[in-house]
Amino acid sequence: MVTRHRSPLSRRFVREVTRPGRYGDGYGGHGLSLLVKPTASGRLSKTWSQRLRLGGREIMVGLGSYPVVTLDEARSKALDNRRTVEAGRHPRHVGVPTFAEAAERVIALREGLWRTPATAKEWRSSLRRHAFPVFGHKPVTEVTRADIYRVLEGSWTQTALASSRLAERIGAVMTWAMGAGFRDDDPTPAAAAALPKRTARVEHRRALPHGDVARALAAVRASGARPAVVLAFEMVALTACRSGEVRGARWPEFDLEARLWTIPAERYKTGRDHRVPLSQRALEVLDEAAAAHPPGPCPRPSNPPRTASGEAGGPPAGGRLVFPVSTGRVMPVNALGRLASRLDLATVHGLRTSFREWAAETGVPDPVAEAALGHVVGGVAGSYQRSDLLDLRRDLMEAWAQYIAP
Repeated sequence: MVTRHRSPLSRRFVREVTRPGRYGDGYGGHGLSLLVKPTASGRLSKTWSQRLRLGGREIMVGLGSYPVVTLDEARSKALDNRRTVEAGRHPRHVGVPTFAEAAERVIALREGLWRTPATAKEWRSSLRRHAFPVFGHKPVTEVTRADIYRVLEGSWTQTALASSRLAERIGAVMTWAMGAGFRDDDPTPAAAAALPKRTARVEHRRALPHGDVARALAAVRASGARPAVVLAFEMVALTACRSGEVRGARWPEFDLEARLWTIPAERYKTGRDHRVPLSQRALEVLDEAAAAHPPGPCPRPSNPPRTASGEAGGPPAGGRLVFPVSTGRVMPVNALGRLASRLDLATVHGLRTSFREWAAETGVPDPVAEAALGHVVGGVAGSYQRSDLLDLRRDLMEAWAQYIAP
């Protein structure tokens, strides 16, 4: 029961009162009261709280204990809270970001560490599609295990990989909130644990049997597709590189006298420079590409500087593209995939698998084959394997080019 006062509480009263009870700060105290009660040790405890109405219901907000919080400080806090309520917000949420705002902060912190802008785009897309409609508007302090369970349950119809990534991203936001001092826990693991277990089925990309690659390249050449697409497709097969690395290739990356293509670290998946020995057929493909799209005022230097190139459109930077579209820009991401699909040739990325299976069946040592694919060898073996085995890979890529020749 609150003992009401027609006049405000005084500093002397607050200091000297010993009778247990709740004492209100008069009619102008904005719901401020002092609770006096004995503790287990027999001493008196004096704590401040405030009664407010928000959204048609009463709430109690703690303001600290006396004498750590004085009467004047309690009144100042009470006035600030009253103004916050008048603005339609909860006092406990002042200065606390919503989950959506916290997610943007997390993405901003990590964005500089991600290799491509596509990662940030994927984070925003999955969170906006699944999490934001449920609790994106909530202060990050108020997101519950039930909220997260509801979101993860809704994504359970997707692949195991997609739903687990969603859980990881929500958990990353919760972990940031803990580090920033807004929360003491991350309810994501408990919410995920409540979902039924399932074993993710690994779905490998379709790959051509290596004995069919030669016929596939013949079909590509006879397809009537644009020369740049045909040549880029064959370059993927000849080098066992990824589609993006070939589509983004620029002339300064090639040392034709040394028969070498160096893909700079900023364009390569591992974040390291990757050297690719060029077979005789690969050099011929480059000659055909030069004839189809002359380098013009940017000649092909024999000892080029390292250059950066992204996949974004715009004027070519760091030298002209080897396999551009007619406007001189980077070939679309799905250009080679569309051609492979039209000719029913499995996937472009699957050509790397075709090469790897051929290498295994012909007795190529694993370190050499893995180096050709640009894979990083982990563990103890990786710590000792410093060479990229370039000389051995020269013979390997020449043998592969002859094997897949139509």
